[in-house]
Amino acid sequence: AIFVEPVLGEGGYVPAPTSFLHALREFCTAHDILLVIDEIQTGFGRTGKLFAIEHTATTADDDQQTAIVEPDILVMAKGLGNGMPISAVGASAELMSKWKTGTHGGTYGGGNAVVANAAIATIDAMIDEDIPKKAATRGRYLMDRLREVQQRRPIIGDVRGLGLMVATEFTNPDGTPSGAVAQAVRSLCVENRLLILSCGTYDHVIRWIPPLIVTETQLDEAVGIFEDAIRQVMEQ
Repeated sequence: AIFVEPVLGEGGYVPAPTSFLHALREFCTAHDILLVIDEIQTGFGRTGKLFAIEHTATTADDDQQTAIVEPDILVMAKGLGNGMPISAVGASAELMSKWKTGTHGGTYGGGNAVVANAAIATIDAMIDEDIPKKAATRGRYLMDRLREVQQRRPIIGDVRGLGLMVATEFTNPDGTPSGAVAQAVRSLCVENRLLILSCGTYDHVIRWIPPLIVTETQLDEAVGIFEDAIRQVMEQ
């Protein structure tokens, strides 16, 4: 099997190119390899779609048909329970029938009625309130604001993401990763009550993963704190 995240998570919030995912699907099909899509971080509205793999849709010449990369197995957790501990594995009935009874286990166990009901309520709310679409709109707004900051603060080498899964990558003038600056900015943000995390191979990426119901006012406040932190670090 081949496992892949549609948006690289701990590695730096890098969206996988659509062409790559389609080619990977074709390769796995041609060689009888299971394609496992890991949507633990990206699933349930985070990227502006219910699942990030939906971003791989391509329109045919007649503008009528679309094709989405279809995984053999889809792995889910986190957003599924909206804070409650739950994970899930999705696959075809044919594939799942190959499990031997008692061999399918997981960190969170299974069969918890309270957690299962929380997951159902979460999914219902996401669909009824169109949360993924709202996340897409807020994500575009956030990236626009961060790109404005990038124009004023060139230590930010890249702003990228899907929906409300956004990265600001810090780079030195020569293009090398600037983990020290990213860590200093993160610390100042936390001191000013903006809770953000870093990721990336060199810990040089600040990731933005606000609640999917975040408002533009809240995003404006967060970006203001973030830019002020960058200013203080660069003036030291």
